[in-house]
Amino acid sequence: MAINPSSHEVAERVERRWAILVVAIVTVLVAMTVYTGLHWAMMPPSRVETIRPETLHVSGEFIESNLGSAPEADGSVTVRIVAQQYSFTPQCLVVPAGVPITFRATSSDVVHGFLITNTNINSMLEPGYVSTFKTTFAQTGEHLMPCHEYCGTGHQNMWAHVKVVDRAEFMQMADKLAANSRRVSCVQ
Repeated sequence: MAINPSSHEVAERVERRWAILVVAIVTVLVAMTVYTGLHWAMMPPSRVETIRPETLHVSGEFIESNLGSAPEADGSVTVRIVAQQYSFTPQCLVVPAGVPITFRATSSDVVHGFLITNTNINSMLEPGYVSTFKTTFAQTGEHLMPCHEYCGTGHQNMWAHVKVVDRAEFMQMADKLAANSRRVSCVQ
């Protein structure tokens, strides 16, 4: 004669199995979080460039005379930008259409957002790190560049402009400024 377990015993067994499964899942997730947290703290992601925010304006790539758009030997353009409360330097960028552009940006104080409207550029600028991203503007026009990370009480006024001009016009502007070692900007 077979003894049928009571529904209470069946429910207890099913609940115990589900409880063990939930505890196992939570344990795995916590272990993954701890492992990745420790692993990334010891080994930052590859291709991350660091920089000293307190000496940005004194020496190196981000001194004021290096900021803005500059043509490179291979025909591409490099744009260097520094974000600080509550502005971008330079305030207005000029870049050519149809040319590969490399943006190199950093922050001198707090986390800032870097967004160029109607493009694929959207990044965070963190003090101590150089953010690098590439794009090509298909056509001429103007784009706004607001900070989209809250950076303090003047955040709402932190924005810049990106003016995309014809390649020939850009190169003409760059050639004029090459003798003075200045970068192309909206104000010549």
